[in-house]
Amino acid sequence: MLGEAGNKWGWRRWVAVAIALSTLSLQTGCRAEVPWPLWQQYRARFIDGSGRVIDHSPGANEKTTSEGMAYGMFFALVVNDRPTFDKLLRWTEDNLAGGDLTARLPAWNWGKSPDGEWKPLDTNSASDADLWMAYDLLEAGRLWKDDRLTKLGDVMMDRIAHTEVAVSPSLGTVLLPGPTGFKPQPNTMILNPSYSPPQVLARLKAEQPSGPWEAALDALPRLIAASAPSGFAMDWVLSGAKTVPSVSPTDLAAGNTTVAPVGGFESIRVYLWLGMADKGTAVVQRSLQSVGGMARLMESTVTPPMQVDAAGTVVNADGPVGFSAAVIPYLLAVGHKDQATAQANRMAASVDSASGLYGRTPLYYDQNLAMFSNGWTEGRFKFDRDGKLKVKWK
Repeated sequence: MLGEAGNKWGWRRWVAVAIALSTLSLQTGCRAEVPWPLWQQYRARFIDGSGRVIDHSPGANEKTTSEGMAYGMFFALVVNDRPTFDKLLRWTEDNLAGGDLTARLPAWNWGKSPDGEWKPLDTNSASDADLWMAYDLLEAGRLWKDDRLTKLGDVMMDRIAHTEVAVSPSLGTVLLPGPTGFKPQPNTMILNPSYSPPQVLARLKAEQPSGPWEAALDALPRLIAASAPSGFAMDWVLSGAKTVPSVSPTDLAAGNTTVAPVGGFESIRVYLWLGMADKGTAVVQRSLQSVGGMARLMESTVTPPMQVDAAGTVVNADGPVGFSAAVIPYLLAVGHKDQATAQANRMAASVDSASGLYGRTPLYYDQNLAMFSNGWTEGRFKFDRDGKLKVKWK
């Protein structure tokens, strides 16, 4: 009896010690999630229990995109939230990649079909999401010392290189927005300047020196310059013997002549990526010089424009709060600290007291732009000159 009682006491003491050590680990954050209130609010609103990132915006019909999944994985890595990262990866593989990310790139758009079934609505992949996801896997593998994640990132890189990379006669090696639908003619392609973050290309270049990543990085300043004849990046360009601003692929395919090229919803990320990149990363400084129109405009306006045309004329002045978030790192990178502070003030003033997110009705895209900007300006993450992720918890 005494021996049994002693064993029971010893077991209980062991459990108590284990709980205490676990609690200490959570408090210190050495192997647990690092507190980031904005991430917790973002996760609560946009990520369901299965690991699906949901766009609740009006008209989005609760869809999920590969972009949203890749961004969510990045934020989870920044905050050392391995359980959420694993859920996001598993959901992506199961639902966007047919159960196997080693066999195919993820479908870009998933939602409710007209017949009521939840499934991929377009199986074409999106190269910006694919790049970010490969980057997430490489950095997660390095930071969490998980070789399986690194190898999966390597496999994704190989598939991107074989299916989403092309050579433009006027630019050189470029990233197609997706495997199909972006080459209206054999030597003419539709490109999106925001799909090639320099820090991501730099990291892929370091990981796979024999791949096309160095050439794509070298071509980036030419791509951004061609997209910004008046100092404002355009959403789309048409690239062949020369590269010029273009309307969207949808309008181009429809022969819509009533619209003109604009910079806005897509290209706002050009400023964000360049602003967050290390200034020592090849091509960043040259690329920043091509988009000086935004910095000059922000000297005389309160908010970033929603749309600017290729001539530099503001088409719609009312940029949402996410646009303010996106230009903060850019404004700091080009030495416009006062203008960056003004945009930070706008962000702070727009916080919704009920949700803790930005905007009276917190919209999915705004929050993603804000997550990148907020995390970077608070020093929760940085990129080094080779694109490696530097985080607080490591």
